Amino acid sequence: MAFKNKIALITGASEGIGRELADIMASDGWNVILTARRQEVLDEFAVSLNQRYGVQTWAIAADLSQPDAVEFLRDKIRELGLTIDALINNAGFGLYGSFKDENTERIDALLQLNITALTKLTYTFLPDMTAKGIGWIMNVASTAGLVSMPYLAVYGASKAYVLSFTEALAAELEGSGVIVSCLAPGSTRTNFFNAAGFKDTGKYQIQMMDARPVARLGYDGMLQNKRLVLTGAISKSVPYLTRLLPRKTIADLMAAYTKKRLLGSKA
Repeated sequence: MAFKNKIALITGASEGIGRELADIMASDGWNVILTARRQEVLDEFAVSLNQRYGVQTWAIAADLSQPDAVEFLRDKIRELGLTIDALINNAGFGLYGSFKDENTERIDALLQLNITALTKLTYTFLPDMTAKGIGWIMNVASTAGLVSMPYLAVYGASKAYVLSFTEALAAELEGSGVIVSCLAPGSTRTNFFNAAGFKDTGKYQIQMMDARPVARLGYDGMLQNKRLVLTGAISKSVPYLTRLLPRKTIADLMAAYTKKRLLGSKA
């Protein structure tokens, strides 16, 4: 129970990597604030964590793709008299397909959630961490943020922002006692692919990691003050490819790969 009396706020905590991060942190003694869209699911999970690990839990439903959600969440946390020691910016979603065919409302929601909410949450809770001289921030990006991603253009660009923002903030806060880390998972068995509208993903399940080991790698990496944590063999090879190949070549390769894999196309 190394982190007894510490409080972690975890977004996107109802499923996938966020749920596993919440479980791992609770097992390590963290008290946890869970947030996602579905109150009933959060309530059940909060009770489960409390019963299994004896930690305090709070469940606050919020849709962070909505413009006022960060302020709503901040106010709820202040009403409870809580101070955040660790912020896990995990919530996010993807859009798959040709950019010209995307729905503008979905694009707005993606940018609000993946970029704006993450940035505002960090800005909101960072001052308390720097004032105390201790704190942890994990921003969840994606391997898609390391290269240009045709057919995932907006999502990939949003995760490139997360990666750049995290690395810059980590450098700014070096020596402050606040650790800032970016988890960039490769393909992971979550609901992400279905929600994004991917096609024909079943045969690729074998290449995916389970959410639990991905979450464990991210959590351990954060505690070890790693600025970037990559998961999966393919993901770890991407930084080397970006040094060897021109950006245009990588974008063209990713276009062919993504179209074939996720549209089920022979192209």
